[in-house]
Amino acid sequence: MAIQKMKIYDTTLRDGTQSPDLNLSVKDKIEFTLALDKFGVDYIELGWPGSNPKDMEAFNEISKHKLNHAKICAFGATRRKNIKAKDDANLRAIVDSKAPVATIFGKTWLLHIEKQLGMKAEENLDVIFESVKFLKDNNLEVVYDAEHFFDGFKDNKEYALNCLRKAFDAGSSCLALCDTNGGCFPWEIKRIVSEVKEYLKKNKINVELGIHCH
Repeated sequence: MAIQKMKIYDTTLRDGTQSPDLNLSVKDKIEFTLALDKFGVDYIELGWPGSNPKDMEAFNEISKHKLNHAKICAFGATRRKNIKAKDDANLRAIVDSKAPVATIFGKTWLLHIEKQLGMKAEENLDVIFESVKFLKDNNLEVVYDAEHFFDGFKDNKEYALNCLRKAFDAGSSCLALCDTNGGCFPWEIKRIVSEVKEYLKKNKINVELGIHCH
């Protein structure tokens, strides 16, 4: 049996700071980043450059340091409705951060696409494709976070898989399956991930597969 290498993607400095009791300074973020790099983490999500000036400052500051192993990731969302990817301030901020890796999340669950975003299913697929392609065209490695993937898969498996396909077709090198609500049991995770792997194999989609559980 071939041994597959597992890569560690750390979200402490972005996802891990979403608490009213935790507020990291730029200095804190840099010290954490250097420690995580020394530890051997493969990818470090430093922050969301489009959300606040402090996060962008952290990206500017880390560029002054030479990391031994880790790649720095800038987080953000797919483009907004009725706007081109190149004109989306959030996507522009990711490019401006100078991070080598972009991680963007996009909707996978039709309930959210239709009710929260007010989009049609096909329109959301275009949003995913155009957002990933814009970042790839700017020479970034792209990780695609399929938000609420497991809920979306249970609701409409074909559509959830189409979202992954669009991200891959646009150039994403890793598809991360997110249990955003933390509502799946372990055996559900196992079954759905197995079905995704079978879909990728059947369709000759050669891409890294990630998982992000809450």
